[in-house]
Amino acid sequence: MENGSTEIVELRAQLAAALARADAAEADLARERAKASSTEALIASLKLHIEKLRRELYGQRSERKQRLLEQYEFELEELEAKATEDELAAEDAAAKTTSVQAFERRRPARRPFPEHLPRERRVEPAPECCEACGADKLVKLGETITETLESVPRQWKVIQTVREKFSCRCCEHITQPPAPFHPVPRAWAGPSLLAMILYEKFGNHQPLNRQSERYALEGVELSVSTLADQVGACAHALKPLHDLIAEHVLAAERLHGDDTTVPVLARGKTVTGRAWVYVRDDAPFGGAKPAALFKCSRHRRGEHPAEHLKDFTGVLQADAYGGYNELYAAGAIKPAFCWAHGRRKFYELADIAKTAKRGKPAPPISPLALAAVKRIDAVFDIERAINGRPPDERLAVRQETVRPLVDDLEVWLRENRAGLSRHDDVARAMDYMLKRWTGFSAFLEDGRICLTNNAAERALRGLALGRKSWLFAGSDRGGRRAAVIYTLIFTAKMNGIDPQAWLAEVLARIAGLPQARLHELLPWNWKAARQPAQAA
Repeated sequence: MENGSTEIVELRAQLAAALARADAAEADLARERAKASSTEALIASLKLHIEKLRRELYGQRSERKQRLLEQYEFELEELEAKATEDELAAEDAAAKTTSVQAFERRRPARRPFPEHLPRERRVEPAPECCEACGADKLVKLGETITETLESVPRQWKVIQTVREKFSCRCCEHITQPPAPFHPVPRAWAGPSLLAMILYEKFGNHQPLNRQSERYALEGVELSVSTLADQVGACAHALKPLHDLIAEHVLAAERLHGDDTTVPVLARGKTVTGRAWVYVRDDAPFGGAKPAALFKCSRHRRGEHPAEHLKDFTGVLQADAYGGYNELYAAGAIKPAFCWAHGRRKFYELADIAKTAKRGKPAPPISPLALAAVKRIDAVFDIERAINGRPPDERLAVRQETVRPLVDDLEVWLRENRAGLSRHDDVARAMDYMLKRWTGFSAFLEDGRICLTNNAAERALRGLALGRKSWLFAGSDRGGRRAAVIYTLIFTAKMNGIDPQAWLAEVLARIAGLPQARLHELLPWNWKAARQPAQAA
């Protein structure tokens, strides 16, 4: 009997030792897995950081660069989440053993929270007596503060504006304070709520039906028709400010122009309308006060840009759209074509990665297209170095270093074009530039002209992404109404301010502000007025 008990004890000891070894092995495995996940996340973070630095130093060298950065960010998101899960799993596994140390990831130093955020102090209850001896004679030596960033859920409230009536005992005249100005006539919504509705619809591309559903879940029933009524009223109230921005944009010496498709609802179907944008961005040569003007039309006929730019004189940077030819022929507007468009036609024929994905049937890479891309990239390299300098400095550098490259490129294109068929893809890419060479070489004579039309393409990027959410404009008038709000929101973004906060203050003040002082609400003036207060 004693032998049996001894064997049971020994077996239990061996089982416990085996379990301990299994726990240790499991902890070691979890630790190594956490290390590998942490390393993968670190590599992804460094790759993203390197690509962003390359973009800042050398600019956007290919059309795939933006998509590549987005892919890196998505990859980093997944790997960071995976690394954290593995780290916590390793901690749980290490807690079951005494021989394996828990793995702790190295994280970059966190930036301090912004100073302008309000602080709420929550003081933990102080001990009533000493933990060591039990005495109650405690003296405060200091405190340790741990900060946690928190977001307070949105709170709805009804503001009651009370206007008391007074009667004069002598003449019985009744006196009452005047009614306050409302952002829009017959308003029932405050300026902050109106700004939120506008920015959600046009800035975050959330249609009114989705907003109505979300507000209902928060306990506030607002129908789509009620919200749409306020959108129309706000567009009407904000039109004078839009007109000021339009006047500022069209007074520029140089504009970027572009357009994109916008489906418009028409009698049970959608037709392909156009959204136009004209961007004033003088930052490349040291200017300020950037702005964008959006327009909307049912089709893409040349009559629309002719109407939009009838009061503009200067340089128009755009693609080779034929609708601008009437403006160029009139002589008041000088064309400057986009080198990114010209380069793209060659790049598509020399894209090694894209060609490799096609497999064996893919056509061979064109040596001429690849040589053209390299020659054009040499021009871009010099342009990036002079970005932000005054126009005269930019022009001097171009005359000295860029002009020889451009002249050599023209000679090279014409010589090689002579030996190609007009049906050849490379010949079409060459013809695109050679037939418009005056417009492509215009930047050599004017330091204000940019090499690309990317400013206009950036302005349309958000609208193009938003199409997947709102699908189509409800009508031609709805498109024009959207253009008014897009003008305000994108101009605010270009000036580095929060569009929703700016719209809230604009709506709060615009009804009671004289027309002569309306310029105070322009984004650059509003930002300049707030900077001293923020500094204080």
